[in-house]
Amino acid sequence: MRILITGAAGMIGRKLTAALLAQGQVQGKPISQLILHDIAVAEVEAPHLALVGDLSQPGVAAALISHRPEMIFHLAGVVSGEAEANFDLGYGVNVDGTRALFEAVRLAGYAPRVVYASTTAVFGGPFPEEIPDDFAPTPHSSYGVQKLIGEALLSDYSRRGFFDGIGLRLPTICVRPGKANRAASSFFSGIIREPLNGLPADLPVARDWLHTMASPRAAVGFFLHAAELDLGAVGLRRNLTLPGVAVTVGEQIAALTRAAGPDVAALIRDVPDPAVWAIVQSWPRRFAASRAKALGFRAEDSFDEIVRAYIEDDLGKG
Repeated sequence: MRILITGAAGMIGRKLTAALLAQGQVQGKPISQLILHDIAVAEVEAPHLALVGDLSQPGVAAALISHRPEMIFHLAGVVSGEAEANFDLGYGVNVDGTRALFEAVRLAGYAPRVVYASTTAVFGGPFPEEIPDDFAPTPHSSYGVQKLIGEALLSDYSRRGFFDGIGLRLPTICVRPGKANRAASSFFSGIIREPLNGLPADLPVARDWLHTMASPRAAVGFFLHAAELDLGAVGLRRNLTLPGVAVTVGEQIAALTRAAGPDVAALIRDVPDPAVWAIVQSWPRRFAASRAKALGFRAEDSFDEIVRAYIEDDLGKG
């Protein structure tokens, strides 16, 4: 089996690559080649390929699909804060790049599995206390709109038989290792990651704000599960809202305190940011995720588990 990962140099892409190499097979078939694509080089050894390019540029997607991957993980995208700040870039990457990839598959004339990374930012308020699976997606951010367009394309291309697709609406992924990115949600990771590494962290929102999160470990599990899933059980509604842990920022900090002590938690500074606060308030806070749970998708049961996953998998690794 050949597997294509777009956005492979990103955090989830790197962890997914490592997990696939470790397990060595998908759907009972040995992995013969990983094709890793991004705008930066993703490190991998032969016989696997690391390719650099922009999916939205002519010919790039067709060149990738010429390898005829049987499994495609489409992770490439511009994150929320950057998509809001740069309208053209967000639509160019998140919409034009996605359409180019899907079109390249259609024109190649075969039907691989496509697993698409979407987001719970496709939902917009006013929100109920818990978002049910039948809640209408009406995003209030450019990023959410762009991802919703991708979801609609995935549904239509799957309905027409051009590929067999599933879209995963990821909760906020926390704790992300490495440096902060331009996602508006980046601080959710920063207030845990930075103190655990002995650094101060700014908190731009109120401590009573509630949000749903899952670890990078759980995110990789989502993608691996989607690769194996019988999509006949998913039906025509190919985009799933995934489970996570709903906690307040204060509860995040309490979990950090339990894991590392009050001196570490004291490194968090309350520094309100109206721009971030405005974006965050446009997001839903808690999800039922009933369909995804019934289909076997699993996340952590507590934020303490999320902190522990970061400590075990990433702390001290740069």
